[in-house]
Amino acid sequence: MALSSSMAVSTSTNVFENGKYKTEMIKIDQGTSCCSSTKANSSQCLPPPKPLLIGTPSEAGEFPVLLFLHGFLLSNSFYSQLHQHIASHGFIVIAPQLYSVAGPDSTEEIKSTAAITNWFSEGLQTYLPSHVRPNLSKLALSGHSRGGKVAFAVALGKAITSLKFSALIGVDPVDGMDKGKQTSPPILTYIPHSFDIDMAVLVLGSGLGDVKRNPLFPPCAPKGVNHEDFYNECRKPAYHFVAKDYGHVDMLNDDTTGIRGKATYCLCKNGKSREPMRRFVGGVVVAFLKAYLEDNSMDLESIKDGHLAAPVVLQKVDFLV
Repeated sequence: MALSSSMAVSTSTNVFENGKYKTEMIKIDQGTSCCSSTKANSSQCLPPPKPLLIGTPSEAGEFPVLLFLHGFLLSNSFYSQLHQHIASHGFIVIAPQLYSVAGPDSTEEIKSTAAITNWFSEGLQTYLPSHVRPNLSKLALSGHSRGGKVAFAVALGKAITSLKFSALIGVDPVDGMDKGKQTSPPILTYIPHSFDIDMAVLVLGSGLGDVKRNPLFPPCAPKGVNHEDFYNECRKPAYHFVAKDYGHVDMLNDDTTGIRGKATYCLCKNGKSREPMRRFVGGVVVAFLKAYLEDNSMDLESIKDGHLAAPVVLQKVDFLV
């Protein structure tokens, strides 16, 4: 039930490199009370609905917030290097552990995501360093794989939140095993531009996500339910970037421990190294958040136009603006 943290230092301002802020990773186990730890004098300490891993700038300031949902049967800690990358550019990244074991139905994950979002207003500040303030008027929602599907579900109103999201990001989102084999609740309708989402959308895809690693296992991001299908149903403004030679889990940490961590190297088709894909995902996410939460589209436009070189070969760049 401990609340713990770790530190990282960075100075670069290139979105594909770590940013100028020192970062802190804060782990909050479910049931941990800030009153009994670092916030003993707090008058109100409301524990989060789920365990959280928070990546935040450790320096004083008010920062936009990104809620990031993990992929199917993965740990939120597997994304800590990606979260630190994003946080180092001046964002607070909230990564819940939505479950440890789950079946095909993601309804409870959708409800949990809404509950966590609703908790932000009353509970988030008490678990952050006192000099770090979350700007909940600048709030973005994101998720990887099945977490991407859940993020789209919340954005589409399948759960009600008290706070309004201003940007949506799907990192190689997946809606089941195949077209016609969507998991409940199905998100894709296969009607172009049918998503009624009142915010900007970024969809990131992996070029190897729809490729089988071996004949025994299906691809991790099958055609018919992957990033291409999600993007096809988006309305303006929407952006689509696909990394050519990288796989569905190549944005995870280099070292993912335990049986589930080792499985990420065995079940999906992978690229040669995770580091370039992780920097690519982190950089495009930062550029997108700067554009739609901070009204600074310079980096996003530079990536879109090819003036800012990505650390991966891009298989596809498309946008609706």
